Amino acid sequence: MDPSVAAAHDGERPLLVAGFKGTAEEIERQWYEQVYRGQGDSMAQLTWRAVLVGSCLGAVLSLTNLYIGLKAGWGFGVAITACILSYAIWTSLLKIGIARTPMTILENNCMQSTASSAGYSTGGTLVSAFAAYIIINQQPMSVPLMLAWVFFIAVLGVTMAIPMKRQMINIEQLRFPSGIAAAETLRALHAKSSQGLRAAKALGLAGLVAAIDKFWAEGLSTIGASLERYSSGALLTGLQKWLVGSHYDAWAGRTVHFSWDFIFLAAGAITGMRVCATMLVSGTLCWAVVVPILQANGVIDGAGFANIVQWTLWFGASCMVAAGLLSFALSWRTAVSAFHDLGQMFSFRAAPVSEAGRIEAPMSWFATGQIVSLVALAWLGHASFGIAVWESVVAVLLSFLLALVACRVTGETDTTPVGAMGKVTQLTFGALSPGNVNVNLMSANITAGAATSSADLLTDLKSGYLLGANPRQQFLAQFSGIFAGTVVSVLVFAALVPNAAVLGTDQFPAPAAQTWSAVAIALGKGLASLEPVKLWLIVAGAVAGVVLTLAPVVLPKYQAYLPSAVAFGLAWVFHWYYGLLFFLGALAALLFERRRPKLAQEFTLPVASGVVAGGSLMGVLLVLWANGGGILSRLFGG
Repeated sequence: MDPSVAAAHDGERPLLVAGFKGTAEEIERQWYEQVYRGQGDSMAQLTWRAVLVGSCLGAVLSLTNLYIGLKAGWGFGVAITACILSYAIWTSLLKIGIARTPMTILENNCMQSTASSAGYSTGGTLVSAFAAYIIINQQPMSVPLMLAWVFFIAVLGVTMAIPMKRQMINIEQLRFPSGIAAAETLRALHAKSSQGLRAAKALGLAGLVAAIDKFWAEGLSTIGASLERYSSGALLTGLQKWLVGSHYDAWAGRTVHFSWDFIFLAAGAITGMRVCATMLVSGTLCWAVVVPILQANGVIDGAGFANIVQWTLWFGASCMVAAGLLSFALSWRTAVSAFHDLGQMFSFRAAPVSEAGRIEAPMSWFATGQIVSLVALAWLGHASFGIAVWESVVAVLLSFLLALVACRVTGETDTTPVGAMGKVTQLTFGALSPGNVNVNLMSANITAGAATSSADLLTDLKSGYLLGANPRQQFLAQFSGIFAGTVVSVLVFAALVPNAAVLGTDQFPAPAAQTWSAVAIALGKGLASLEPVKLWLIVAGAVAGVVLTLAPVVLPKYQAYLPSAVAFGLAWVFHWYYGLLFFLGALAALLFERRRPKLAQEFTLPVASGVVAGGSLMGVLLVLWANGGGILSRLFGG
């Protein structure tokens, strides 16, 4: 056996992040022979203990994500957090004698996949579309209806990712930065060689520094309210006000200021310079040029991200959609090959064309999941929201197309544009069913939920791909997490949001729900309700997406220096300083690589992964410390 393959048993083989070269068949054969053989074909992966512990861990993570989503419209990506916690939990059980044998690295990977699914894939639309439904209708949805709706949307999204996996991970080898970070984290935790131990120590030290930094930014108030003015955010704001003067508030209202977050810096180091530079340039064009012009001409009234993004998201979403669909169309041969076994999808036997094909999730699972979900969602939508069956069919078909876009954006930038994809569906149904707000809202809910689940699965499959996991078993682990995630997230949401009165308050501002409800109400009047500027932004975004996607095709020699189309659009739907932090992280990684290439190869990914892990863990702990008691008291009627 190749020594590098044998070393993989201890988590010591360096990750082949750069991927393989050749035709689709050659790339898959190289992965099977160099990564999977001797690893995934001989090591325990999908076990009951991995699924059970992962489900319990994911249930806790889903609770924190749900609560913080209602507070800030934001959610933690739980892949790294689940990775570290799953390893720590099982190691602790070993030490106290409850567990008898350690988990393999691939068992740990399956546990992470289960926890990630339970903690992230099922709760996102609860704090957006479902909360918006409560605001619009002034009444909650029944718990059984929410359970069924969330479950079948998750099934739709998870199975939707099956045909995308071969193209985006196997062939195109998109980075999916959080997937790389999770794989690097697991490799470091399970390593035994001196190099592996050095990587683990670097990861641990980086995680500790990031955790301290996160506490300095957000945790001082847990010690005493008077200490808040010494937090890194407060000090940075004070310094910038002193330097910029009276102009600070105006630019800060456009998000054009410096706000420190170590996690975004590390994500930039993993993502790479091309994408990060694109985000900074496009974000500067949006927030420092276009937005001030629109404000000066009275188009945008007021400041603040939530107010401004209602305009900029139209360009960003249009750019990402046009670029994603055109990119997929240009690679139609690969897409067709991913569906080569469609004729046998209803058979009970696999029909692989290669050794690697035998371990992929079969297309029959894709077909079954899509058909069952479509039938269930069509019936639920018609019975509960008055959605015609043909409208449900359109929503599911549109979900597949937009999930392709969302997954590609996630693969390149590590950010899933769930809100932007939902807005595209809302726009579509604003034309197809004008005046029906609930149809508009819940059809977009299908798209956003499916896109989230698909991107989450592909992120986990990326980590498994690098570690040599069996993708079929990893898919089953991800699917298993849906059950725990659905039950816990829905029941907790019902306890936290018993009626519309709690939404839009200081306790639960629910910014995502406010955005979704506003768009649904506006589009309920039809496309004519959109201001001319928004229509022009849609056209301009589509043109930009097409041009930037075609540029590498026309100028292949300069592909490495051309802007990324999806990153260009994404910068219009999040804060300017996010793009700045991404760029600074990529720049630091690039300079390190050029000055110390050997050290960079050994330490860049572990250090960046450690920062993401440490910052995420501290963020979760701070949420639990500040809000855990309130959550439990509401759950149990306190």
